[in-house]
Amino acid sequence: MATTEERPPAVEPEAPALTIGAPSLMSLPPRRKLAILGAILLTMFLASLDQTVVGTALPRIVTDLNGASLYAWVVSSYLLSSTVTVPIYGKFSDVFGRKVMLIIGVCLFLAGSWLSGASQNMAELVAFRAVQGLGAGALFPIVMAIIGDLYSPRERGRFQGLFGAVFALSFIVGPFIGGWITDHISWHWVFYVNVPFGVASLAVLATVLPSAPHRQASIRDLDYLGIVLFTAGVVPFMLGLTNKGNVNSSGQLASWTDPDVGGLIVIGLVILMVFLFAESRAKEPIIPLDLFRQRDYAVSMAAVFAFGIAMFAAVIFMPRFYQTVRGISATASGYYIWPLLVGLMGGSIGTGILISRLGRYKWIMTAGAVVMLIGGFLMTHLTAGVPDWELWTWMLILGLGIGPAMAGFTVVVQNSVSPNRLGVATSTLTFLRQIGASVGLAAAGTIFSSSFAGRLPTTLYEAGVPQPLISQLVKLSGALQNVGNGRALLEHILTGPQQSLIPKVIAGANNALALAIADLFWITIVSGVLGLACTLLLRDRPLRSATELRSGSLASVEPV
Repeated sequence: MATTEERPPAVEPEAPALTIGAPSLMSLPPRRKLAILGAILLTMFLASLDQTVVGTALPRIVTDLNGASLYAWVVSSYLLSSTVTVPIYGKFSDVFGRKVMLIIGVCLFLAGSWLSGASQNMAELVAFRAVQGLGAGALFPIVMAIIGDLYSPRERGRFQGLFGAVFALSFIVGPFIGGWITDHISWHWVFYVNVPFGVASLAVLATVLPSAPHRQASIRDLDYLGIVLFTAGVVPFMLGLTNKGNVNSSGQLASWTDPDVGGLIVIGLVILMVFLFAESRAKEPIIPLDLFRQRDYAVSMAAVFAFGIAMFAAVIFMPRFYQTVRGISATASGYYIWPLLVGLMGGSIGTGILISRLGRYKWIMTAGAVVMLIGGFLMTHLTAGVPDWELWTWMLILGLGIGPAMAGFTVVVQNSVSPNRLGVATSTLTFLRQIGASVGLAAAGTIFSSSFAGRLPTTLYEAGVPQPLISQLVKLSGALQNVGNGRALLEHILTGPQQSLIPKVIAGANNALALAIADLFWITIVSGVLGLACTLLLRDRPLRSATELRSGSLASVEPV
């Protein structure tokens, strides 16, 4: 009798979440699963598309609303609110259920979209973009957690691979959609267009996605202090990183020592240290620190952060290369990086399929990291005169290497935690990827400006510009970054006989810019090596099938 009474306490704390929540969704009919998958991928596509569409329309928006001073905040407010809320949504989806939290997120996103389209001034647009971001923060982590609920670890790879494909597709079609709507209809419809698609997705989610049983928790036990501290720490940290890419009052790129850059980052980090202390004592922490005691979980999070730093320099700076050096329009420049995005889509989907077929992941992802390093090294050879076909080959290789990092680590993290913690684990991964991207872009901005200024004297000299004029032009390196094929600025600076040197100055500035962008890919290499080292520390644990989950092997989900 004693033994029969002692067994239940050892099993009951984990049993409800392990056997009722996720497996109940795994047993749904395939057609219903595909309907849910289509709806959640559509919501994720809308959120990722929104970032590229709005970027194309921003110049027209700023002109119509007369708000150049708030230009950067249209993007920053969305980024801030979406990043801060990611871990909160992930935790709440574990406690209150995925369906209700995803529907709340989609509704907020649609409300923010409609209000942004109806904005009458820039202040309203910034505020409503923040509302949009509050909804978008739910979409990425909960979508990936729902995929984890629907499919076993063995099956998840091929579906998680769609995440990277959706991201890449949004970069391909976003500039075209944003430019076409802005030119032929109105910039307001850049935001309104989200609504009908979002409502259709919402209808499917409301009718098809079951309200799966979730972990019971008292409202009083929720980590309110953690939410406040997390928000108070992440907001100044993100603001500091965002300000690093802005020009200060003296017309120079903001320095790390500026109070609104380094000061805010330090304040944010100090508050986040307090947050970690509070999390170690919280009953229902929004970021459970005990998960980091697991080797696979901890190294996956570190790898995602490192690859987040590595992967976004090319996506952001290569369009600038085409706009400035090759004289391509802003809208068209997005299409000239098509090999990078095609490689990213292929690498992400292909990795997912291979992981699902083989049931293993470590060496597939290791190979992806090596390919990314090869692509990054090739990109360090970028010059103004590199042939398009050669550059496209380099970008294709780089994209094929980035793809596995987009898909694989979600599978690894979800395989290393119990189903009742899928939401918080997936949201932490999404959060660290976004923070890594922000850190990488801030570092890239600093390296780019210093590299351009350092290379400019040599490239101007090689282009045939006289030495006395070079010393004058170097002082204007900030302005020369955007000269490209334009002549207006140089015609204003150079007078008389010096105007005959304008083609040589443009050639020198273009080559300096190309070489400065090439230097950025050393960030990809350094952070990629760190990500590779973390990947090598992973244990190549077999992925469980749905049959194994039902047979009770869930007890070994969280290895020590």
